[in-house]
This record gives sequence, structure tokens and C-alpha cells, in this order.
Amino acid sequence: MTVNDRVKVTIRCKKCGERFVLKGRRDKGKIDTGFKQCICSNDSDFDIDTNGM
Repeated sequence: MTVNDRVKVTIRCKKCGERFVLKGRRDKGKIDTGFKQCICSNDSDFDIDTNGM
């Protein structure tokens, strides 16, 4: 994998259980999806799973 490869990211809210499947980019060890908060206003308590595309 090289820098800026696209990855599939699954984010699950630990408060309400809502699940989001997004595409993100790897950049310097971080993954950027643009995700800010869940629909229940949770902005910090998530399970995050990444899979290469």
C-alpha cells in the first residue's frame, strides 16, 4: 500500500448502534473520511474498522 490509497472504513456508534460505511484515504498513518459525528450527536465514542479496497 502506498500513501493516499483508498480504504473502506466501517464506523459503528457505541451509543446508538448506527453504522456508517465510508471510503477514506490513508495519509501519514491516519485515515481521513471526513466523518465528524453520528446522527445521535456522538462525536467521540466509535468502533472503527478498516479494510483495503
